[in-house]
Amino acid sequence: MTTAQRRAVGALALAFLVAIYGVAVVLLWQSSVPADLRLPNLDVREYFGAVELEEARDYQRFVRVNFILTQVALLVVLGLYAVFGPRFARESAAGRIGTGMLLGMIGLAFLWLAQLPFGLAQLWWERRHGISHMGYGRWVLENWLGLGGAFLFICLAILIVMALAAPLREWWWLAGAPAFVGLALLFAFLFPYLIPGVHPLRNRALVAEAHELATREGVEDLRVEVQKVRESTSAPNAEAVGLGPSRRVILWDTLLDGRFEKDEVRIVLAHEIGHLSRNHIWKSVAWYALFALPGAYLIARATRRRGGVYTPTAIPLALFVLVALQLLALPLQNVITRHLEAEADWVALETAREPEAAERLFVRLGTTSLSDPSPPTWSYLLTQTHPTLMQRIAMAEAWMTRSGHAFL
Repeated sequence: MTTAQRRAVGALALAFLVAIYGVAVVLLWQSSVPADLRLPNLDVREYFGAVELEEARDYQRFVRVNFILTQVALLVVLGLYAVFGPRFARESAAGRIGTGMLLGMIGLAFLWLAQLPFGLAQLWWERRHGISHMGYGRWVLENWLGLGGAFLFICLAILIVMALAAPLREWWWLAGAPAFVGLALLFAFLFPYLIPGVHPLRNRALVAEAHELATREGVEDLRVEVQKVRESTSAPNAEAVGLGPSRRVILWDTLLDGRFEKDEVRIVLAHEIGHLSRNHIWKSVAWYALFALPGAYLIARATRRRGGVYTPTAIPLALFVLVALQLLALPLQNVITRHLEAEADWVALETAREPEAAERLFVRLGTTSLSDPSPPTWSYLLTQTHPTLMQRIAMAEAWMTRSGHAFL
């Protein structure tokens, strides 16, 4: 085959891959939110008082600066490790893959140390504002113990890529990306069983409400559980987790401590059940799959001069490229998660049909968590995994207008 023919085949393969990605994106982007829905432009001061806004914005300013400093520190530490990390391989007698795992674990330890001061600063700020009740020693201990799971994951990932690189060399990414997607599916299935301090919801009336909402949304055999977090934080939260038989809705006990009205908790339940009814966890894994293939390819390209991930000394550079790619992908990932969260909000409005309760919920979420209802654009792009509180309130207003609810 001539060079021109190889280029033509490569161009056709690339065009085919782009077409597949295009179709996948279109299918995954489909939403039950009406395409012609227009959110009204609301005045934040009509929903939040001046003192509440100032307190939330003061709190979030520190959080945003701390976030930026954390990311810079991570990149600097991993950049230095990418340059000097291969020296640690000289002391290893663990073999090719064992040495790669060792370098991965050392890099992760450096990451933990780099994040430690910023994590403690965040905890200090949360304690100062009554968001967290956790002691510093307990936070460090739990953070350190949590590192064990990260060590396990990084070792498994390195084992996979270095094992694949033996027969495939620089083409390991073609098999590596599907392997990582498989791991993501496994983690999504097992995650509900790894959450600590969880027990079944014991409020019978609320259980009945949850099953009524689940029936309306077409979710069968719904499990609702409560996670005990009150000793650590005052922030409210809830999540939909799991796949197949492991799927469930988990409410933090801070949602049930009396600060939220019954109809507001009902909106939270409808929102989380909406994630399950619209298969958002499956969709999240599918989105991850679309990122995994080009991400693995870029890591393979970046490490070629060091022998690729077949060579243990390329692992520090691979870690740096991985974290850098994750940071670069943050705005796009946040667009995706905001899209899913907006659909869950719309499903909750369609199911519960209580837009006034939804608006009160979003206002109360802002005041209890000190969330900025209208953050700066750069923060919105980099850190907001949900629509802003004002966007969520505006959706409730738009639903009322569209359904004629406001005129009933």
